[in-house]
Amino acid sequence: MLDLTPKTMTERKALRINPCKTCQPVGAMYAALGVHKCLPHSHGSQGCASYHRTYLSRHFKEPAMASTSSFTEGASVFGGGGNLKTAVRNVFDIYNPDIIAVHTTCLSETIGDDVGACIADMDIPEGKYVVHTNTPSYVGSHINGFYNMMQGFINYLTVSTGTPNGKTAIFPGFVNPGDMREIKRLAGLMKVPFILFPDTSGVMDAPMVGRFEMYPKGGTTINEIRSLGDCTEVLALGPMTNTEPAELLKKKFKVPFTLLPLPIGIEATDRFLMELSRISKADVPYELEEQRGQLVDILLDSHQYTYQKTVAIYGDPDIVTGLTSLCLEMGMVPKYVITGTPMEEFTKEVTALLERYGVTGAVVKANSDLFELHQLIKNEPVDLLLGGSYGKAIAKAENIPLVRAGFPILDRYVHSYLPLVGYTGMIRIVERITNTLMDRQDATCADEDLETVM
Repeated sequence: MLDLTPKTMTERKALRINPCKTCQPVGAMYAALGVHKCLPHSHGSQGCASYHRTYLSRHFKEPAMASTSSFTEGASVFGGGGNLKTAVRNVFDIYNPDIIAVHTTCLSETIGDDVGACIADMDIPEGKYVVHTNTPSYVGSHINGFYNMMQGFINYLTVSTGTPNGKTAIFPGFVNPGDMREIKRLAGLMKVPFILFPDTSGVMDAPMVGRFEMYPKGGTTINEIRSLGDCTEVLALGPMTNTEPAELLKKKFKVPFTLLPLPIGIEATDRFLMELSRISKADVPYELEEQRGQLVDILLDSHQYTYQKTVAIYGDPDIVTGLTSLCLEMGMVPKYVITGTPMEEFTKEVTALLERYGVTGAVVKANSDLFELHQLIKNEPVDLLLGGSYGKAIAKAENIPLVRAGFPILDRYVHSYLPLVGYTGMIRIVERITNTLMDRQDATCADEDLETVM
């Protein structure tokens, strides 16, 4: 057993410094962008909507379109119902979406706006829809906002005709468009008829066509969301992001679900493919067997550089769990594993995963922040950082290499087009981790040679 128990450190509970998360409306906005011809609507101030749009645009390098209720002092005191009704009318007249997805903010939650009652009192054009969910920014994280918005769509739109449609609903969780494309590719190769919800591929990675398109071709359609109640079952990829939407669909429409880890790494991808095979009764095609074999060969070739290297992993709970599993499969030792999302299920799941590989004493924390991670690393350093862009301050201060993975990545390009999931995703991340560690080793050897000469 490898014991990584760190030195004693006083726990800080009163505040978060450099939090390893962002607020619920960011997740709600991203989920809504995964619905075809949907315009997310922020029920709050213009500043809130601008921040959330900017955050997504910086990560995806694509415009995140959204509207706002534009609260002023009057709406903040007397309520924003009038602003919302005016906004919805104007949005349908000017931007002509098929559906508007309203999410709340700190301001509208604090004053207690009843958004559902306000929507019920609206004169919505025929063939158009307005849905909503509550996303108070001072509770949870963008992960909570993401699945709350999913539940909003299900509550407003999903129905059951009593006739199964023969399709499997796949909930991909808060992942990049590149991951969603890879999930769809795997389901297609396994001959599983499916509905992916939400689906930001073709929206947040839309091609350049020479003209502005307010609503690109991608996204889950309204009819597909309506037909979720007729699906034969749900595959929920990432239990901490998708449990609540899957349970809602089962409660309302008796659709059974299977919770799976995000298919990051060999074991998790194998499990996903076996579930797809169970559904379709199809064998795994040689194309995927060959890719898996190539991945195993890569792990063997690179093992000398990754074995027993310590790593600190941070980010969203399901992504971090997947990256932890991947690092363990590479022979690495996750020493610090944290998420900013307050979910104790994360701590239990990652701890159990580490114990399976004989790793004890690692720090595994939910509702943590990057300041705490930095303190831990100052006491006992690691060989590698694995997470989003905000870890670069730690990397620079402690001279530790950083491999960017997850959300947000603000200072790199192309990452959102390339998957982390599946065998394809693992080959990509193994290449990046291994070459980063090799570069580090080469630089260290060069410094030592220089000292010898001098």
